[in-house]
Amino acid sequence: MNRLAGSASPYLAAAASQPVHWHPWGDEAFARARAEDRPVLLDVGAAWCHWCHVMDRESYEDAGLAGLLNAAFVCVKVDRDERPDVDARYQRAVQALTGQGGWPLTALLTPEGDVFYGGTYFPPDARWGRPGFREVLERALAAWREQRAEVTGQAAAVRRVVAGSLGEARAGEPTEALLAEGEARMTAAWDPRHGGFGDRPKFPHPTALLFLLQRAADGGAEGLREVVGSTLDAMAGGGIHDQLGGGFHRYSVDERWVVPHFEKMASDNAELLRAFTEAWAAFREPRWAEAARGIVRWVREVLEDPAGGYGASQDADVGLDDDGDYFTWTRAEAAAVLEPAEFAVAAERWDIGTAGEMSHDPARNVLFVAAGEEDLAFRTEQPAERVRELLADAAAKLRSARARRPAPAVDHTRYAAWNGMLAGAMIRAGVVFDEDAALASGIRALARLRDEAPAPDAVPHHPGGEAELLDDQVQVAAAALDAFEATGDAAWLAWAEAILDRVWREFRPSDGGALLDRLGGGTGLLAEPGRPLQDNPTPSPNGVAGVAFARLAALTHHPRWAERRDTHARAIAGGAGELGLHGAAALLALDWALRPAAELVIVGAPGDAEGERMHRRALATYLPRRTVRRLAGPPADAATLPEALRGMLQAGPGPRAYACQGAACGAPAASDAEWAAVLEALGPR
Repeated sequence: MNRLAGSASPYLAAAASQPVHWHPWGDEAFARARAEDRPVLLDVGAAWCHWCHVMDRESYEDAGLAGLLNAAFVCVKVDRDERPDVDARYQRAVQALTGQGGWPLTALLTPEGDVFYGGTYFPPDARWGRPGFREVLERALAAWREQRAEVTGQAAAVRRVVAGSLGEARAGEPTEALLAEGEARMTAAWDPRHGGFGDRPKFPHPTALLFLLQRAADGGAEGLREVVGSTLDAMAGGGIHDQLGGGFHRYSVDERWVVPHFEKMASDNAELLRAFTEAWAAFREPRWAEAARGIVRWVREVLEDPAGGYGASQDADVGLDDDGDYFTWTRAEAAAVLEPAEFAVAAERWDIGTAGEMSHDPARNVLFVAAGEEDLAFRTEQPAERVRELLADAAAKLRSARARRPAPAVDHTRYAAWNGMLAGAMIRAGVVFDEDAALASGIRALARLRDEAPAPDAVPHHPGGEAELLDDQVQVAAAALDAFEATGDAAWLAWAEAILDRVWREFRPSDGGALLDRLGGGTGLLAEPGRPLQDNPTPSPNGVAGVAFARLAALTHHPRWAERRDTHARAIAGGAGELGLHGAAALLALDWALRPAAELVIVGAPGDAEGERMHRRALATYLPRRTVRRLAGPPADAATLPEALRGMLQAGPGPRAYACQGAACGAPAASDAEWAAVLEALGPR
């Protein structure tokens, strides 16, 4: 067993018995490299990464290659989910050298941690236009020994490029023009034929969808609703959506959303759950609710920990020789499970043919929606209701049969940022779809994070990390605000404020610019500070922080949050519009800073049935920049509320509900029916 034995990461633990003398990331490995004057081989991968497992089997489990590595290199293996800070920096370094990144990330480093050569997957011997791994190692080793000055000079140049690129956020003045530029760049990338953005491979970009949805609801350019709706429809009907088990795979390799990379990520599904939920709340398309409920079901069945919280991912494959075989079907497999009448409609609905989509096994079919229910009814000369019954029965039988197959492994590691994202999305879905189990699941996940936090103003330490990460702090704080709005429990608001007070105090650099991605120094490129602004691949923590500051300003009316909202917006505004699809979280933060929030306040005694209905209605309503506050009476900080609302709090026990913007509130609604009319008038057209 090598030094990875005992690792909490399933990805690292699986490599503990490999013949390579792996080190985890840390000072020990680099100190050894300096002492022995060896270069460092850095391998960054993840449990869900198919090609990482392939390279492990082909190269790192090969005794001959392991002998070369052990004799000449110090070898370091990193789980990118454990160490997103390491991955972010070394991806940039390899991209600077080669123009490409991805996983597995393979980099050769000086003992100081600077990159002088890199790539992604290397086969053991040259093929597919890629050099063989042994050849790469031997050439790099020769350069290290014979051309040391050139090697170290190139590595130093790469470090300068990385250091310059890590300061993504730059100062500027927030303007409507920035938002319009971001919108224009997003819509220019829209694929009107297949939905989504760009060509192949196709990624969901859910945060961009949330930004465009908000622009559409604000009365933005004609066609924004179509951009959002066509993309959600295409994803919901595509093979990227698990048509049987719910949830979404990571991305599609084709432009039609049919053939995915089959891994399922907690982070992706959290973002998509929020996007489908908010879009349904705005425009009530039933298929969006169905997709959202499917994500909830998959999360609860596969990722949820009974004690609270969520695992990180589900792998794509069961073994190295398959490619999504658990999720795909041959025509014969489906026919063996279904009755003839069920198979007839199922084969048409999900395109289960003799020729499938999988190159490694052309008989295997990815299930996607190839025909609508009304079309199937016409083709088969059956009532639409009968077709729906047959499809429901077929889906249940296929799902049951699939459950008897060996299932892809699940990484049960609970990362604070991804748990915050999923908890907030589950809370939101719970109140929008009136699903108490989803709401309770989100609250339970957050409560466990709070119980495990090392201090009242902190979140649990990132597993496997050596430094606190901004992403963990702001995602959990944002979810705590979701919990406060959904429950009215002031303890959630207090926790969010404490976390974000500390973020402002400790993650804000001395020059007053955008927030840093991590606290503390570190080995190699970790010593270079980062100010992330791009959504890569999850929402930018600086963008998430900006929205959280704005929500706190609206919920508490405390001047420090308004000041931080505006100061932070100026720190990230420069160039935000240029990022387009990859700057959506920052653009949402700027939108919150530029426009007033819609504040929905429900006043009434705890347990009052009418007041509870009004609260639920407010939560389920889609409005741009909306906050919800449930008041059981004048709070201790009533003096911080708008003057108009303070006066209305004296008007009796309620229930009453107010829609406010800034310091102005409309006339109170005294019943759920009146409140429904008020919210209908405010909602998107």
